[in-house]
Amino acid sequence: MRGYFRRPVPARVQRAGIRTGLRWKLSAAIALVGALVTIVLSLVVHNAARVSMLDNARDLADERMQTAQRNYELSGRPNFPNIKMDDPRLPQELHQKVEDGRRATFVSDRRGGGPDIWAAVPVKDGHVLSLHTGITDRSTDILKDLDRALVIGSIAVVVGGSALGVLIGGQLSRRLSKAAAAANQVANGETDVRVRDAIGGVVRDETYDLASAVDAMADALQQRLEAERRVTADIAHELRTPVTGLLTAAELLPPGRPTELVLDRAKAMRTLVEDVLEVARLDGASERAELQDIMLGEFVTRRVAAKDPAVEVRVVHESEVTTDPRRLERVLFNLLANAARHGEPPIEVTVEGRVVRVRDHGPGFPEELLAEGPSRFRTGSSDRAGHGHGLGLTIAAGQARVLGARLTFRNIRPAGTPPHIPAEGAVAVLWLPEHAPTNTGSYPMLP
Repeated sequence: MRGYFRRPVPARVQRAGIRTGLRWKLSAAIALVGALVTIVLSLVVHNAARVSMLDNARDLADERMQTAQRNYELSGRPNFPNIKMDDPRLPQELHQKVEDGRRATFVSDRRGGGPDIWAAVPVKDGHVLSLHTGITDRSTDILKDLDRALVIGSIAVVVGGSALGVLIGGQLSRRLSKAAAAANQVANGETDVRVRDAIGGVVRDETYDLASAVDAMADALQQRLEAERRVTADIAHELRTPVTGLLTAAELLPPGRPTELVLDRAKAMRTLVEDVLEVARLDGASERAELQDIMLGEFVTRRVAAKDPAVEVRVVHESEVTTDPRRLERVLFNLLANAARHGEPPIEVTVEGRVVRVRDHGPGFPEELLAEGPSRFRTGSSDRAGHGHGLGLTIAAGQARVLGARLTFRNIRPAGTPPHIPAEGAVAVLWLPEHAPTNTGSYPMLP
């Protein structure tokens, strides 16, 4: 089985559903509230204006009715314009009030038209004088103009509110996007990035508080990680001297099987101490690559031949790269050692442009490694004896980061093969910087 490590944070989490921006949500909310408010206010203003006009019309009809009553009592006949006596069309509600001896007005809705204004008064001889009018054209025009102004004002409020929402939401969205980008940089190991500086501005709102909290959390985590790294490095450094002395003493023992066992375990312990120190240095992000120009295919061929002549090297396309040869060799040897320990022959190395692949024909990488990457002291095997310490791929991944390269892992599996069927091999791919496209103008294809 192979070791694996947990990647810091995935680049992007895909979620089902519709994703909308904050600015559009805020704009839609402001537009909706504005529309509701303007509709309510428009209805209130319209009804208030209509009631006011009807009240004025009723007052005018009542005044005319009083004048007509006085004229009738003086002359004995209805001589006021539009005054009728005992009109059969008089509304029932108004007729009942007149029968009670009261002067009254009444508004009725005309079918297909505007409201009708009725006024009636009983006279001494038992007759009923009535007046039937409607809303004047001028009043109707005023009401229509008012409705038109309310509609235009409502549209202006909704559009203005939406624009304001887009403006405010856009500013807030930009600040949050900058904060998210800076937080991702911190999660990816860029410890000098600060979210507060990324969002900028002079506004001290909730986004600033969020940025401050994220920065404080990042600082606390960084301090704890740095403390753990120092402890690990100090322990490994303190173990180096006694382990070296133990190895030297073991070499002085008389030849024999016990001596061979002691030497083997002492060398394994020294290798472990050196690997732990290297991991601690890589975690400290203080390592710097010493760049040189090399021909990648030639370099890999010579190094692999010196390490294991049985490994086949195929150079698809030669390319000149600028990298650190020592660190590149470390990555390559760790991948070969991992393939030899956990895979099956034949082991193949392919160089295409700036891409180096190491393939074996074993059972493949564990699913945990494919999902999360290598992790220290995790070999995926319950039997720790003879299976390494899970640091080989961790160191390879760390050295690749120093080189600015990317190290990926996949299993070779025929298309349509069920997941429970063992893989036909494993491929580790080292993507050096500016690897895609290659110098040939093509994108590297996995075998």
